[in-house]
Amino acid sequence: MNPATPFTRPPADTLRVAIAAFPFLVAVAVVVGVHHQTADRLPDPLATHFGADGAANGFSSVHGFVLGIVLALLVLGIGGAVLARVRRLAPAAPWMLAAGWALAAAVAVPACLTLLANAGAGRAEAARLPLWQLLPALAAGLLAGAVGLWLGGPRPRPEPSGPQDAPRLPLAAEERAGWSRTAGSPLLAVVGLVTCCAGLYLGFVAGPFAGVALGLAGASAGVLASVRVTVDGRGLALAPALLPYAFRRIPLDRVTEATCRNVEPFAEFGGWGYRVRAHRSGLVLRSGEGIVLRLRSGREFVVTVDDAATAAALLNTLLDRARPDRGD
Repeated sequence: MNPATPFTRPPADTLRVAIAAFPFLVAVAVVVGVHHQTADRLPDPLATHFGADGAANGFSSVHGFVLGIVLALLVLGIGGAVLARVRRLAPAAPWMLAAGWALAAAVAVPACLTLLANAGAGRAEAARLPLWQLLPALAAGLLAGAVGLWLGGPRPRPEPSGPQDAPRLPLAAEERAGWSRTAGSPLLAVVGLVTCCAGLYLGFVAGPFAGVALGLAGASAGVLASVRVTVDGRGLALAPALLPYAFRRIPLDRVTEATCRNVEPFAEFGGWGYRVRAHRSGLVLRSGEGIVLRLRSGREFVVTVDDAATAAALLNTLLDRARPDRGD
């Protein structure tokens, strides 16, 4: 008799793909099920858009509405599954899964409420969906997001870095030097563009002021998508690549030492972008090497950028010049 084959746990990336796709498949099943149960009571066309007072002010065919929702859920599910397979994004897996689960619920619940509102009204013009009825969609999104975050597992904690010798850049007393590199994030640029487009669309559909918040958020993401990092005798400066003005400058007299190390954005900062935490802040646009400034306040300021070792060495040399009595 052959011994029983031991249970083998699926690879981590395969498990993430399954967890990422699952809520969208469930959402499709729920939407299709609600449509099946209400199909004989649905008017055609269907009321699919409602004003602030809950009255219907936009209409669509039944099959067009259901097909659009199902296709949107399937596309989002496929996109989430593809992202879940990217090993480089593994540290962000819990938050990506949380966002996917929340998004699936946030799309499916309003779609089901729309179908039920039409089925109970008899005719599309009489259908009503007051804004307060969207609270279940918000609650479902938050709950589903929490489940996705839990299924994604604990976020990896950054390993404590041991003491490092601060590098120096050899310069003669009369020499001057500067350093500059561009730090960019294509993903942040895409997010900014999509958010701006969503704000523009919302502005056309719901009024000019409705999309302002999304538009500003998209513009902010776009500004941070490509940043020029400069080190010179004045300290470190961050400026949008397309604009000449620095939005963050740290003078030399605020810095005690500069080092470089590998940075994990999600493990250390909870995400990408300009981040602020209890004992550290900085601009983290990707994982990998970054400049770490130790400030007089006891905090750290981190910038992920290529050739960070050269920038840190130059900063330390400039610090030595500015404070010649500084002990090594």
